[in-house]
Amino acid sequence: MILKPFFPITVGTVITIIIISTFVSCGGCKNKKTGDDTIKAYVNVNVPDFIADSAYSFVEKQLVFGPRALGTTAHEKCADYLTSKFKTYTKNVIVQETKVKTFDGKIFPIKNIIASFSPEINNRIFICAHWDSRSFADNDPDVKKHKTPIPGANDGASGVGVIMELARLLNINKPPIGIDLILFDAEDYGQPQKSDFPEQEDTWCLGSQYWAKNPHKKGYFAKYGILLDMVGAKEATFTMDGTSMQYASDIMKRVWDTAVSAGYSDYFLYSKTGDMIDDHLYINKIAKIPTIDIIHRDSSTPSGFYKYWHTVKDDINGINKNTLKAVGQTLLTVIFEDVNS
Repeated sequence: MILKPFFPITVGTVITIIIISTFVSCGGCKNKKTGDDTIKAYVNVNVPDFIADSAYSFVEKQLVFGPRALGTTAHEKCADYLTSKFKTYTKNVIVQETKVKTFDGKIFPIKNIIASFSPEINNRIFICAHWDSRSFADNDPDVKKHKTPIPGANDGASGVGVIMELARLLNINKPPIGIDLILFDAEDYGQPQKSDFPEQEDTWCLGSQYWAKNPHKKGYFAKYGILLDMVGAKEATFTMDGTSMQYASDIMKRVWDTAVSAGYSDYFLYSKTGDMIDDHLYINKIAKIPTIDIIHRDSSTPSGFYKYWHTVKDDINGINKNTLKAVGQTLLTVIFEDVNS
């Protein structure tokens, strides 16, 4: 992902959502078409418990392969692992393969990996993350390491870890709606700011660009999508980025309200931040599916992101189970309470 201008504005709004377990009537309201009393029913739902230890282990497993940089053995082995693991949770797994050309003229084979739950249900959402890691640590303070692939623990593996735990839990607890879990490839091979090549557009998020133009199913539809990127660092803060707010402000507000109501207001901030290029941009623009981004933003760093973004220190030591829990539990609540929305 890459940041556009970063302008934090704090908004101190906290909204509490009350889920009513029985039903309430409209107090004498009449249906305009029939004249009948209008009754809105609220379904009492049991939201599964997100297991942070399990999500953490999924992050660790990805790192065992080494940096998942395009064209490497680690990249190939990790793809096989993620695919086979998905298949233990659902029989509905699709691996979307293609080749992409990167900013430096190289051609790489890539794989988008999609696991679907209740594919027969038309009422669907998707949750996505990128599973590749950056091929060069161009933000590292040591210039000698700028061509070194990063471990990508937070930037990539954390979102995938959360999604793999969601897959495990959705296999055990049937969700009330259809869910697609999508792992995008080739997100993080974008052109560095200091590059020897002419400046080019749309060099980031190559896997999601391909998927947005060529969905894994003909005529694919989802009500909305949620992107996870850098969701594992200690005391992470997730803000309302301008791209998400432009295309899907109502979805972002619903997710943030759910997080705050669940007790995660320290992580999910009602602060507005600038536009950015990430997988959700292309999904919104090309696939026309309203999609938001849950991504770590930090106004105290020069990049505006996680302090070890695109450095060799983006390793397992930066991953925190409490943050994984905050994100995962919020997503489970969004999924299982969708029936009341």
